[in-house]
Formats: sequence, structure tokens, C-alpha cells
Amino acid sequence: MSAYGNLLKTPGVGRVIAAQLTARFPFGMLSLAYLLHVEHVFHSYGSAGLVLATTSIGQAIAGPLTSRWMGSWGMRPVLVLTSLVALASMGVIAFVLMPLWAYVVIGFVGGLAVPPVQPAVRTIYPKMVTSAQLTPLFSLDASAQELIWVAGPVITTFVATQIGTVQAIVVAMVFLVVGGVWFIASPELGRVRIPRSKRAFGVVLRRPSVVVATLTGMLLIGACSAVEAGVTSAFGEGSPNAGIVLAIFAIGSLVGGLAFGHRPISPNTLWTRMLIVFIGLGLATFGTGFWWLAFALLIAGGGIAPALAVMFGSVSSTVKFSDTAEAYGWMGTGQLIGAALGSAVAGFLIDLHGPTGGMAVGALGAFVGVLLPLFARRWLPDLRGRDASPIPDTEPVNLPT
Repeated sequence: MSAYGNLLKTPGVGRVIAAQLTARFPFGMLSLAYLLHVEHVFHSYGSAGLVLATTSIGQAIAGPLTSRWMGSWGMRPVLVLTSLVALASMGVIAFVLMPLWAYVVIGFVGGLAVPPVQPAVRTIYPKMVTSAQLTPLFSLDASAQELIWVAGPVITTFVATQIGTVQAIVVAMVFLVVGGVWFIASPELGRVRIPRSKRAFGVVLRRPSVVVATLTGMLLIGACSAVEAGVTSAFGEGSPNAGIVLAIFAIGSLVGGLAFGHRPISPNTLWTRMLIVFIGLGLATFGTGFWWLAFALLIAGGGIAPALAVMFGSVSSTVKFSDTAEAYGWMGTGQLIGAALGSAVAGFLIDLHGPTGGMAVGALGAFVGVLLPLFARRWLPDLRGRDASPIPDTEPVNLPT
């Protein structure tokens, strides 16, 4: 824990973590907020899932593109433009009653405009701390990210069930405005310039570590989103129990991240941490009672932040600095697709089989998330005894053929 204390004493680190967390928080809320809102309008989880699926398509297209644009136009202009468009799309979804196809179109536009905060902040991290502090910083960031993906839905569930689904989206909009302004105004964004990449768009995906991290992150976050939908349907719209269970999920992840996420990374670390997630989510398929789900999700949460820390470190240590933003853009796209598709697929199965359908989707996603890094472990870096700093742009990188 002393490593985290020293990190937070480094000038700017605590402020930047808090600002980027606030700016990214809405996008951990929106999948569930849109699911609940569109289901409330059309009385169908399937219709809500369709809106989330098209939103994910927009996110998939935009993620690496907007991240790469930051190297050409600068971080602040790209973040301002995308934030404004995203805010407008959220307002239309919340306040305008439309036919289903219109929700689909607006959701797609909003997906295109997800601000590339995650690639921006993870690109500037190596310029803020020493190389020895970088792996603990990624661990701390991963733990904080769980507030987005796990605690975000807790707030969404509470507001949507106790006040209304429109208000749940409005809360996300407030986070976007406050966090976006705070992060964009951070002086570090003016001090760090992302070099224009000399390689063609998408070449970074020839790095196997980037592909493994992107796909595993998609499976992990998709599993979490599916379980969130299952938990919400298990307790109904009027009960606070869903929010309490998801809060326990968040506690497990935060504790796991702080306890284990800073430890040395080997090629076997990712699949073993994903195994913890699978065990917990597998247990969740055996019952939908409050205490059973709380127990199962506490276990599952213990592996989430540690697994994400491995993904961040693996990508950072295997790409050039000028390519890190695009690489993190692909990772962010994978996670956002996972969040949207996990909720979407779970929504259809909840309509057919009840809450257990959502839990089964989560467990299956986590199981595949164990197998992928297990069989791809030879492509993951061994960071025992070395740091996770990016490769300097002056150093050649041999891309696999």
C-alpha cells in the first residue's frame, strides 16, 4: 500500500486520476441507464438491447480513430468536440420520445462521440511518474476504473428505480460536464504532446499483446455488464437490493485491485486473475437470492481490477509511445463494446429465461476470458524485474508477421 501512498504524493497524480475518473464515469452508467430507460419506454429488454448494440457499433468505429486524432490535432480539441456531441445525444435519448429506430440512430451517434479520455490519460501517465512507479499507477488506475464499471451502475440503478430513468441519464450528463471540464483543464494535457504516429492506422493491432488485452477486456467488461442486467432484473424496479449487491461487487474489485494489482506481471498472470472472476460469476448462476449473489459477486470482483492492471501494463510495455493512444483506443473500444453487448445479449436472455439468463451470459464471457489469455500467454510480456514504460519512438519495433 505504501507504493500507492507515494504515487498520490507525486504532484498532479491524484488530481488527474480523480478528473479522468469523473469524466469517464458516465460511460459506466449509460449502458444500464439506456437499458432501463428504453425498456421502460417500450417494455422490452430486447428493444433496449438493440439500442445498446448500435451504440456499441459507434463506439467501435470511433475509439481508435479519435485516439489517433489526438496525435494530429491535440488532446484538448478532440476531447471538447466529442464531449459536446456525446452530451447532446444523451439529452435527446433522455428527453425526447421517439420511435425505436430513432433511439437506435441517436445511440449510434452517441457511440461515435465517446470522448477518448482513457487513451489520453494512460498516454500521459508515463510522463508524470518514474518508470518504477508506472506499474503501481496502472494498478491504482484499474482499481479506480472499477468505480466506473461497477459503482456507476449502482448509482444508475438507485436513481432509475427510486426516481426515474430520465433522471438516471441526467446524472450521467452532469458527470460528463463536470468531469470533462475538470480533465480538459488539467495542465498535464498542455504539457504532454502525443507524437504523430508514423505507422498506418491499425498497424498497432499487429502487436499480439494489444489484441489479447483488447479481447480479454471486452470479455471481462461484457461479463460484468451482463451480470449487472441480471441483478437488476432479479430484484425488480422498486427494490434497492440490486444497488446493494452491485456495490458489494465494486468493493470486491477495489479490494482485489489494491491488494494484488501492483504485483509483478508474468505471462500467466492475466488468465489466473480472470479465473477468479469466472469462479465468482459461475457461482452466481446457481441462485438469485440476495445473500448468494452478494457472496458470489464479492469473489468475482476480486479479480476484475487486478486483471485490468495486467492488460494496461502489457500494452504499455510493448508499443511505442506514439502508438499508445491508439492502442488504448482499441482497448477502450473493446471494453465499451463488451459493456454494450453484454447488456444486450443478457437482455434478450432475461426476456426468455429470467435473471439466470443474464448471469449465464456473464459466466460464459468470463470463461472465454480465462481461455484466451491462457492459450495466448506466450504473446504476453514478462514484466517481473522490469517496468511497464512504453518503447521510445527512437527504438525499432519488430512487428510479428
